[in-house]
Formats: sequence, C-alpha cells, structure tokens
Amino acid sequence: MVNEGREVNMNFLKSRKSMLTSTALAVMIGLTSGCGTINAGMQSGELPPQGAFIAENGMQFNIQPLSLNNLPPAPAYSLHRSGTGMKNARVRELLNGSRGVADYRISISDVLSINLIEYPNITPSNNSTNASASNPYAAGYPVDQQGYIQFPLVGRVKASGLTVSQFTSNLRSQLQRYLKYPDPQVKVVNFRGSKFFIDGAVRQPGEFNIADAPISLYGAISMAGGATTEGDSNSVVLTRRGVQYELGLRDLQDMGISASQIYLQDGDAIHINRLDRNKVYVLGEFGEIKPLEIPDQGLTLTQVIGQSKGLDPNTSNAAKVYIVRDHGAASYTDIYYVNLQTVTNLALANRFEMHPNDIVYVDPTGLTRWNRFINSILPSSNAIRQLL
Repeated sequence: MVNEGREVNMNFLKSRKSMLTSTALAVMIGLTSGCGTINAGMQSGELPPQGAFIAENGMQFNIQPLSLNNLPPAPAYSLHRSGTGMKNARVRELLNGSRGVADYRISISDVLSINLIEYPNITPSNNSTNASASNPYAAGYPVDQQGYIQFPLVGRVKASGLTVSQFTSNLRSQLQRYLKYPDPQVKVVNFRGSKFFIDGAVRQPGEFNIADAPISLYGAISMAGGATTEGDSNSVVLTRRGVQYELGLRDLQDMGISASQIYLQDGDAIHINRLDRNKVYVLGEFGEIKPLEIPDQGLTLTQVIGQSKGLDPNTSNAAKVYIVRDHGAASYTDIYYVNLQTVTNLALANRFEMHPNDIVYVDPTGLTRWNRFINSILPSSNAIRQLL
C-alpha cells in the first residue's frame, strides 16, 4: 500500500511538471512568434524606399532618400550662414510699410489737438481756465466711428486714414471760407485707435494701445516687460494682416537694421518663441541621447551626430539614419534617410540644416535587435528552469 501511494505521488508530480513545462514552452513560442509581445527595442519598421504612404496610425508620410537634389531649404534663422542673411526682401517690405510719427495715419478713436493761433476763442488751449466751459473739445477732438471729427464752423471733417499734414491741409481749405487767416496747428494727442497684441515668452503678454506715439517692434517688446528667461528674442514672429514675418533682433543687427526702425500698425500681433522651441531630438543608437539646442548660426546633421557623441559603434546601423520632420498644419510628415557608411554622404549631411523639433533617429543593427530580443526572453527561460 505504501509503495502504491508513493507511485501515485510520483506520477502526479511528473504530470504536474509536464503540464508546467508545456505551458511555459507554449508561452515562449507565443512570445517568439511574429505577433509576439516582446519588443526588441525601437526600430524604424517597414518603410517604403520612397514616396508617400499612410501609416497604421492614420498619419501621412513622405519618404525621401537624401540627395543634393532634394536638400530642403534652411530655416530663416540660419540663412545668414550662407551669406544671404535673413529674408532681406521680407524685412525691407516691413521697413517700407513702417510709418513713423511724420506719416502716421489717423485712426478711429484717436484724439486730435487742434489750435487756431489767430482765433483763440474758437479753439482755446488746454491751459485755459474756462476751456471746458467754453469749448467741450478743448481736451481734444475724438475721431468718431465713421472716421470724422466735429469742428467749429465747418462741422464734420474727415480724419481717419489721413496723415496729420493731409488732415491739416484739408481743414485749412475748409476754414478759408470763414476765416481770413486759418492756420490750424494739429497733432495727435492720443493714439487710441491703434492697438497691437503680444504673447509668447514675454513677461506681460496682452493687448496694448499705441497711446502716445507710434510704437516700434523694440518698443513693443519693452512695453510687454521684455522676453522672459525662456524667451528667444532672436525668434520673433510678427503677423500683419495675415502675413507672418519671422524676425530676430540679432539677425536684424547683422543686417544693419534696428528693431526700432520697424513701426507697428493697428492690429499687428507679435509672438516671442521659447528657447526650447529651437531644439532637435535624437533617438536610437547614439553615443548620448539628449535634446540639442539650435544656435543662432544653425545646426547641421553632422553637428547633431558630433554633439551626440557619434553613432554607437557597437549597436548602430549607420546605413539607416533618419530625420523626421513634421509639418503640423500641413498634415504630413517628411522622413529623410541617408546612408552614413560612405564618406560622400557625410559631406551631404553637413549641408542638411536642422529645423526646430526635428527628430534624428538611428536604427540598430539586426544583430543588436536579436541580442536585445534574446536578453528580453532570458528571464522567461530562467523561470522555466526553476519550474523544471
């Protein structure tokens, strides 16, 4: 009876061991199959050699092998590296469209000061004791919503859209019908009609009136408290009537232009970008993985590799170096790839200018992926041995 009991126990243990072994092997087979859940590390996956395709996540990509013919243009901030400076024509366009005090055009809600020196009773000065009693416009003549002012003798006079000299000439000609020596002295005392907006990495973002005089780009940034410590004053976007101008204060200086020469217009919007916006991100088989800031003079693919301590000699596949560039609102993403196993392509990489938020990825070698896969299943094999 005792022997029979021992034999039953031995058979049960063998059966249990066989069942556990089968279960463990089944788990390993499942993990090592093509649809297994073990991840052998980041990899580029299956990509077409070139052309557009839609990935499983629904995003549209455009794959391009990097060549001299399809080198993308450098970003605006780094154009001066090639000697062309910023987009000179765009900056000159801004300068031509800027108006100083001399040719400022009167706007709705502005307040004008108008004095007739020879006829103080018609337009008493602001210093007059009885100014407010004798003339409700002694503090100034506001431009109404239709763009007119109300002036003694002549009534409504068009003001908005005219320079001060144009308005003065028009008013003088109308007063000549009533006065022998009309000589109106006109100036804008309150620029209430013009506003600008500033946001981004500034200390006091918001809406500002152009209250006392036309405001320059430099003055506008100062009114907002200046750029924060995270702000990049060399990455400023000025939006005017739907057109964006990418500017940099240092770049303007390199062109011999001061930001004080660019005057704002009504409705202008200024955005100061953050310093961390101008970064490139490296992933994959680099010597060091960290974000890299793009300096004022720009950053090339070769410099990215150098600043990341090169490609890892033990794990990287230099034949598969990718640059991922997302275009955001354009709803597609470019993926450039280059084989850096050849010296000639290193020269090509030295001409490839990085853009903010680019991602540079280096694929691992096939052997590296296999080793990582084996290492990922070793804990499972150890567990099986313990069960056995």
